[in-house]
Amino acid sequence: MIKVGIIGASGYAGSELIRYLNNHPKAKITYLASKSLAGKSITEAYPCFRGIELPICEEYDVDRACKEADFFFQTQGNGVGMSVAPELLKRGKKLIDVPADFRIKNPKVYEKFYKMEHTAQDILREAVYAVADIHKDKIKTARVVANPGCYATSVILACAPLMGDDAFDHDTIIADSASGVSGAGRSKLSVSGLYCEVNEGFKAYGVATHRHRPEIEQELELLAGKKVTIAFTPHLAPMNRGILTTAYIRSAKKWDADKLLDRYAEYYSDSPFVIVLERGQQPCTKNVFGTNFAHIGVVFDEHTSCVIVTCAIDNMGKGAAGQAVQNFNLMNGFDPETGLMSTAVYP
Repeated sequence: MIKVGIIGASGYAGSELIRYLNNHPKAKITYLASKSLAGKSITEAYPCFRGIELPICEEYDVDRACKEADFFFQTQGNGVGMSVAPELLKRGKKLIDVPADFRIKNPKVYEKFYKMEHTAQDILREAVYAVADIHKDKIKTARVVANPGCYATSVILACAPLMGDDAFDHDTIIADSASGVSGAGRSKLSVSGLYCEVNEGFKAYGVATHRHRPEIEQELELLAGKKVTIAFTPHLAPMNRGILTTAYIRSAKKWDADKLLDRYAEYYSDSPFVIVLERGQQPCTKNVFGTNFAHIGVVFDEHTSCVIVTCAIDNMGKGAAGQAVQNFNLMNGFDPETGLMSTAVYP
């Protein structure tokens, strides 16, 4: 049984980790850190956890944390991971950083998009960017893992099987993604996240500037072995959770629909959480709600010579806590499916 600590337990990603890990047969939550809930039960913020035995929240202290737990998830926010990681690793602990501190390998790019200096560049070089269904072997031996962004996860899963093939134009990839409001987090309430502002509306934001773009390009370039340029536009959808991504990848040749589907099915043949849908089917966020699954649909459009790939994930599941637990399983030698096979909540 692995003793687990969560730094930033009172946010949406932290609470989702509690939900997953509470039912994990090989993990026990022994430490919860939350500045806003220090000295209080997590049920003060999430009454849904009433009746579950969990430690009282504390303000983060490295000595106390290392005494209580051996493995840590950091979900508090950007800038926190590079602050806590050096001492945790020095004391022999392992860490999954759910925010962005160890995702982007070029610290200058990180500083440009996240507006802060990177102060743990040695750990940045060591950290594994962990799309759990693609980088299994590297994750298994990692001490510190960078959990991918939610949008990045959906786009990378959609595009990965086509990278490395010169039949595809790697310079003109387009990806549009729509996300539920929970992606904005819980702690920084803004007018744009209020119910009346979101309900009955649908809008783009971060157009040409969203900070998940550099990690998407970084990882697709590694898979392609060449430069990749992507136009990425996120949208805010009037729903609590979920992401639907549509990626457009131009091809120099025509594709038979069944061969495309076979290509995706083979690529993800040892990935139990990536479901390639049958011909004519398209993913829906409702079908992955509350899960670690990704549903993918693939079509070739002869009119535009584009492969159009759709990918649905739960931004709090596969896009955050679910993938983090999958990475936890890999890092500890457990079956990747452990604690993660619950189906979607439906209807």
